[in-house]
Formats: sequence, C-alpha cells, structure tokens
Amino acid sequence: MEYGPATAGPWPAPSGESTAAEPLPVTADTAEALYRVVDAAYEKRSIALSSNLHPAGFDELMPKTIANATVDRLMHHAHVVLTAGDSIRLTQATAGKGVTPLTN
Repeated sequence: MEYGPATAGPWPAPSGESTAAEPLPVTADTAEALYRVVDAAYEKRSIALSSNLHPAGFDELMPKTIANATVDRLMHHAHVVLTAGDSIRLTQATAGKGVTPLTN
C-alpha cells in the first residue's frame, strides 16, 4: 500500500535531534507495521501502548489514513490510563541515580 512520503507534514525535516514539540515522522513501512500488529491483535489480544503523544496526534507521525485506522482499533474497548507529573527516569537521571555502570 502506498500512503505518500513519510516526510510530508507540518513538522520540520529531521535534524537528528528531537524534542517533545517536534515529533519525528515514521516511514510508511513502519506505520504499516504498527497497524498490522494492532490489527492482528484487534478484539483477540491485549495491547499495552505507552506514548507521550495524544492519540489525536498520531497523524502528525504517520500518514493520516493509517493513523486513523490504527488509533480506531487501539481506542475501541480501550482502558486509557493518564499519568501526570515528572518522568521517574528523568528525575532519577538528573539526581545522578539513573545509570549504574556494569562491573565484571
């Protein structure tokens, strides 16, 4: 299936550095792969998905048609858990507790 160029959209071209305000688009193949996983599990298996992007914003990352189909299947029968506050990993990392070196 052809969905159009993966770089088409309102975001700037990937610069190698990402911020929360600038989501990087995924390729059409990657979007298709996510859709296929979600579709295969739809109404048969559970899926746990974590994202800092609201489902309405998925079309900023991937072609709109595949984003709509993916989100539709994800949200149907969904139990949505919203969290708030600082990231535990970020808090630990900035406190110097995030990474411990491996030793032999």
